[in-house]
Amino acid sequence: MAKRLTLYILLAMVAGIAVGITLNATIADPATLKNVTGYISILTDLFLRLIKMIIAPLVFATLVSGIAHMGDTAALGRVGARSIAWFLGASLLSLTLGLVMVNLLQPGVGADLVLPAANTGPELAKADFTLKNFIIHLVPKSFFEAMADNEILQVVVFSVFTGVAATAVGEKAAPLIRGVEALAQVMLQITDYVMRFAPFAVFAAVTTALAEQGPMILISFGKFMGSFYLSMLVLWGILLLICFLIVGGRSKLLIRYIREPILLAFSTASSEAAFPRTLEALDRFGVPPKIASFVLPLGYSFNLDGSMIYCTFATMFIAQAYGIDLSIGQQFTMLLILMVTSKGIAGVPRASLVVISATLAFFDIPEEGLLLILAVDHFLDMGRSATNVVGNAVASVVVAKWEGGLDMIEPAEVEPPKAPSSSA
Repeated sequence: MAKRLTLYILLAMVAGIAVGITLNATIADPATLKNVTGYISILTDLFLRLIKMIIAPLVFATLVSGIAHMGDTAALGRVGARSIAWFLGASLLSLTLGLVMVNLLQPGVGADLVLPAANTGPELAKADFTLKNFIIHLVPKSFFEAMADNEILQVVVFSVFTGVAATAVGEKAAPLIRGVEALAQVMLQITDYVMRFAPFAVFAAVTTALAEQGPMILISFGKFMGSFYLSMLVLWGILLLICFLIVGGRSKLLIRYIREPILLAFSTASSEAAFPRTLEALDRFGVPPKIASFVLPLGYSFNLDGSMIYCTFATMFIAQAYGIDLSIGQQFTMLLILMVTSKGIAGVPRASLVVISATLAFFDIPEEGLLLILAVDHFLDMGRSATNVVGNAVASVVVAKWEGGLDMIEPAEVEPPKAPSSSA
């Protein structure tokens, strides 16, 4: 099933590119084109809603079960501390690499772009990035509200309390633990059903993006996009190298195991779409479920490496396009600001753009410069989402190694059982 699904997603991407370019070339009226792509995008919207339907109960069930099987709160605290330490280090690496690469490649220098008029910046969801609001937002007012709103970080907090309490209660909580384990298996089975719809969603997403933007947008911003994708590949290489140094030879196989979640995140431009499949892939790779079910949900709030590298890269690109020179001291200040603000954006729509907007204002760079990257943000988000999957997979593997090692590795693809041959 996994091999076929990967092939179908690739074919859907190719078909989406062809259909999207055709629609862009044949439908001249923008309103008509918008109407057509609006109906096509229904497939993508439905798929992403199906994924969101799965994630909150899956995170709750796997996390509670994982904590209960750790056996004591000391182990939980140790895993949590090691996870946060890795997340902070990986975020610092991603932000710093973004600054280094944008200064080396200088994609915005000499860009012949017409700057927008004043007060025409894009309307983005605003967030008050204060430590007080971030801490308060960690705790849900209601577990059901957190589940309904897909506030993963709040679900994680409630799940941690539930798992620790179940451990303290002991044998009396055994029926509850069996129930959440059964719930996790049911949600993974639902995931299998939902993933069969993935190629259609991928086709719709790629078709819509290219139909609305046209292939020329990729050429116009080719230097910026190419530089950013090169920077992300460098980040992949560094993360996998660190993983190899800590884990050893098995880490060479990691990309093979998570290639389907990577492709799914890339083609849908959604890290969430890949969460259930990443959890399954890490289990086959040998990451103990109690580790993966804790580190992975936490990583989706604190360890978005693709978004981190984009924040510094895109901010400096806009500054270069405007001809604004930022000193080394200012760039270091930018890095520190982003280390703080980027951790409080869980649940904010278009989170990377919101953080970039706040950073531009801090350094007196016109926020209208966001319009320079907004046109290609979808195509960049595809790479960011894939990078987030790689970063969180590496984090789970490394923490598992620190916690005593990996389980026995299983085949990367689970083949369907063959039907018994009938004898004549």
